Amino acid sequence: TRALGARLAAALPPDATVALHGDLGTGKTTFVQGLARGLGVADVVTSPTFNIFHLYRGKRTFVHLDAYRLENAHQVAELMLEDFLASPWCLAVEWPEKIAAALPDDAVRLALSIEAPGRHRIVLR
Repeated sequence: TRALGARLAAALPPDATVALHGDLGTGKTTFVQGLARGLGVADVVTSPTFNIFHLYRGKRTFVHLDAYRLENAHQVAELMLEDFLASPWCLAVEWPEKIAAALPDDAVRLALSIEAPGRHRIVLR
């Protein structure tokens, strides 16, 4: 899962938005860790569930947003998501269905699932 994230990073434009769909425990954060490595981020990448987002600097600036805890439009507006989307930064969004209306049409959408113990499935939508 990490290796695939790193490989995808090499193919993404600088301002890409990656939307990661999947239930809890399907590897979204693990995928994002690989994506960050592929973007040259040396920092430890963790889930931003409680902070909502983390910003990382590497060869490319990278924002990891976890929308799981967002409950209403006011909370989404407070994120200033449009600033992230207008920036030249790569943005990865876990639980994108919570902010679907705000995401660009050209977002790379991935569906993550577990097929069997230790076996993950990642589908490009």
